[in-house]
Amino acid sequence: MPHLYPVLLCGGSGTRLWPLSRKSYPKQFVKLGDGETLFQAAAQRIAGPDVMAPVIITNSDFRFIVTEQLAEAGIDPGAILIEPRPRNTAPAILAAVQFLAARDPEALLLVMPSDQVMPDRAAFSAAVRAGLPAAADGQIVTFGIRPTRPETGYGWLELAHPPEEARPAAIPLRRFVEKPAAERAATMLADGRYLWNAGIVLMSVRTALAAFETHAPQMVTPVRRAVEEARTDLGFLRLAEEPWRLAEEISVDYAIMERSSNLQVVPFGGDWSDLGDWASVLREGEPDARGVATHGPVTAIDCEDTLLRSEADNLELVGIGLKELIVVAMPDAVLVADRDRAQDVKQAVTALKAKGVRQAENFPRDHRPWGWFETLVLGERFQVKRIVVHPGAALSLQSHFHRSEHWIVVSGTAQVTVDGEVRLLTENQSVYVPLGAIHRMENPGKVPMVLIEVQTGTYLGDDDIIRYEDVYARGQGAKG
Repeated sequence: MPHLYPVLLCGGSGTRLWPLSRKSYPKQFVKLGDGETLFQAAAQRIAGPDVMAPVIITNSDFRFIVTEQLAEAGIDPGAILIEPRPRNTAPAILAAVQFLAARDPEALLLVMPSDQVMPDRAAFSAAVRAGLPAAADGQIVTFGIRPTRPETGYGWLELAHPPEEARPAAIPLRRFVEKPAAERAATMLADGRYLWNAGIVLMSVRTALAAFETHAPQMVTPVRRAVEEARTDLGFLRLAEEPWRLAEEISVDYAIMERSSNLQVVPFGGDWSDLGDWASVLREGEPDARGVATHGPVTAIDCEDTLLRSEADNLELVGIGLKELIVVAMPDAVLVADRDRAQDVKQAVTALKAKGVRQAENFPRDHRPWGWFETLVLGERFQVKRIVVHPGAALSLQSHFHRSEHWIVVSGTAQVTVDGEVRLLTENQSVYVPLGAIHRMENPGKVPMVLIEVQTGTYLGDDDIIRYEDVYARGQGAKG
């Protein structure tokens, strides 16, 4: 059997789970429960001795989050491809196909979103293995979820005949069905030949290339050039920007799936959710007998069919007499919505962006390759941050035009450089960094280092930074 490569797509913004999921830190990287993130779960879903290391496709802002979370999960990626800009799923998948074609042209690839919930890994593995013979034989195999309700928020798949209950097996696909109206969804649910479209695809490299060359030929050359002209950046492969810009922005469903005739479907009967809105999180959150699901420091009194989530340890969320509501409290934003209007959260994000509200896209905790920081207080000419630096990590050697900084170590040990002078600071010690001074902060210890930074100046934006050296090769700008 040819080698099987999982391909994980993790460049999306996830606005429908705002305020927990935002453009700067979308839902696939967030712990919605108490365990692993959705991205980590996806990376481990099909892991095994007979499966190759995963190929990851993401964007520049998420590249270090990806490596950090894979390391936490004990997974060594085969390759991490960096998209210069989002172009939807078809160019991203074709880039993975072109990458593998140059290295293992007989390979099979399993393309998966990184933001779905599929807790039964054994059942999913069995479904994938049931589709391997068809994929090796030149079929494009997709996976259908046995529906449990007349869902209008998913696309559906019409099969040639109803699936067997005993074991998963590939069945010819008759057609794709767009998100249906409620009456049509109820009819399909009762029919037995329809499944939800999970958006997971299994196919060979050769089959994928042939499908793109037949149905989306205009995309093949720019994506191939983007892969061939890609440059290595630390452990990443940056696709070439100019040819990538010429690739059509289109989903894989529209580009090749709905135009192909060699399609098979493997039914999957295990639990599944795309967590496409807060109503789905409520369903997956193990609600109590009154339909109430809670997370974090929450007190619910006489509530029904309601989701209550507090995402801050020091923020107690109290609900009294609430019915069919979604309430999500973050340190910098609170969402209160009717449960049946959960899909409209995306409209709220659009409205916030139009107002220029920072919370529309920016997560309160800003993740960087060396750790993270969050703003505690922001005034007209000052800002107070909490900064956490991983063991062995270092910020860039840098300076600022508009602000000075005062650092106070509250946990761990910091090695600080200011204009060439190197000092070692421990808990309760501090250092002043004058405006324009060339400085760096490092954690030489074995435990995370935490400090409080007080900034003062005329401009406090993260883009007021000049980098002279950086172990993460980020270049200039706020994140590089």
